[in-house]
Amino acid sequence: MPTARFTLDPAFTIAQVNPRLFGSFVEHLGRCVYTGIYEPDHPTADEAGLRTDVLELVRELGVTAIRYPGGNFVSGYKWEDSVGPVEERPRRLDLAWRSTETNCFGLSEYIAFLKKIGPQAEPMMAVNLGTRGVAEALELQEYANHPAGTELSERRIAHGDKDPFGIRLWCLGNEMDGPWQTGHKTAEEYGRIAAETARAMRQIDPKVELVACGSSGQSMPTFAEWEATVLAETYDLVDYISLHAYYEPVDGDVDSFLASAVDMESFIENVVATADHIGARLKSKKKINLSFDEWNVWYLSRTEAEVSALDWPEAPRLLEDNYSVTDAVVFGSLLIALLRHADRVTVACLAQLVNVIAPIMTEPGGPAWRQTTYFPFAQASQYGRGEVLDVRVDSPTYETKRYGEADLLHATAVRAEDGTVTVFAVNRGRTEPLPLEVALSGLDLTRVVEHSALADADPDARNTLAEPERVVPHRVDGTALADGRLTAVLEPLSWNVIRLA
Repeated sequence: MPTARFTLDPAFTIAQVNPRLFGSFVEHLGRCVYTGIYEPDHPTADEAGLRTDVLELVRELGVTAIRYPGGNFVSGYKWEDSVGPVEERPRRLDLAWRSTETNCFGLSEYIAFLKKIGPQAEPMMAVNLGTRGVAEALELQEYANHPAGTELSERRIAHGDKDPFGIRLWCLGNEMDGPWQTGHKTAEEYGRIAAETARAMRQIDPKVELVACGSSGQSMPTFAEWEATVLAETYDLVDYISLHAYYEPVDGDVDSFLASAVDMESFIENVVATADHIGARLKSKKKINLSFDEWNVWYLSRTEAEVSALDWPEAPRLLEDNYSVTDAVVFGSLLIALLRHADRVTVACLAQLVNVIAPIMTEPGGPAWRQTTYFPFAQASQYGRGEVLDVRVDSPTYETKRYGEADLLHATAVRAEDGTVTVFAVNRGRTEPLPLEVALSGLDLTRVVEHSALADADPDARNTLAEPERVVPHRVDGTALADGRLTAVLEPLSWNVIRLA
């Protein structure tokens, strides 16, 4: 049986993992907010209407920066609608998702939600550059962050929030390259307004961190040219360029789906090359980092029909994909891709957090439960903190229709401050186990703490309301560490976490 191999050596590293790599995303879309994180009539709801059962799962998941309020929603967003007494907030049509937004949950509630998650949860706020512009972005920034003494800061205080929200990380619009976006712009138009907004926001706070919109996907016809044009306008004014990517099996092609991270890694490397080209052209020593602020498995092909059938309901069931073991293995591989590029991907947001293509599902008035994708994220967030080691695999390969030859093994490793090492590995093979050998050089490691795997004899197994714990990670026996060599067998179609101390 062919064996996959790689070497780990602390002399060869990628970068320290930025905690923001484990971010997520809350958008006013479907049931992400209403009956997701916020349901005042739920038996577990706290005094603010937040579901405490969901809060517990979010804390366990280990998310950090949480992007808000969109997404496509933000391009029609009027921030003023979401503040002040709830009973006075207007109801609005949400053009992005053909829904009615009640604004019962708004900016103050979002900040309170983050505080209840804990200190690891950081706000990541998007401004509307679709139907609005510089003035409204500045007003939102002043309302949110200025301590006191101005009309807008005093308005926040009057609304019950004495302390500033302290939002450091801001997205300059969302997917402005997409024709589906309300207020869609050309790269020249967007680059100009993004630069104007960035320059003005830095007048309020020079230390603000700003994300310019990159392409909505590598397949966009304007990809790379969009990044080049936008960064030529904004390079010295922003800190990040964004990337968005979603994956699903196309025409039943599971083998290509399992190799989705091949495309994700290519996307990252191509954006880095484009950004660095503009930096070289401008003779700048600055490096633009990447904010992969939307990523997931998403059965996107179903969405258009779902949305077009709506007639402006409140919080409809939308994008509620139920994830299988196969989906979770691909999802884990996408996490590995992000970690393997931690030198430049320093913000990432799993889209989304609850109900909408999410690791957490809820039933109105009923329970909350973990999807299969919950486990790889929670394990990566818990054990993926530290320095990413440079993993270059020697792996058996297989052929895919979309990406050509792909490795059966996709892997990375992270060394924590205490010297422990965690290997994250995916076996893309659907039918055969994959033996793994890892040579350990210069690492004082003597034992296997744990080898856990997410796999199942039924690759379509899922967690549901009826069977919320059908799929959970299980212990793998037989993994050994001796004479500086780790040996393991990865089950077919599996996500693996091997912890070494």
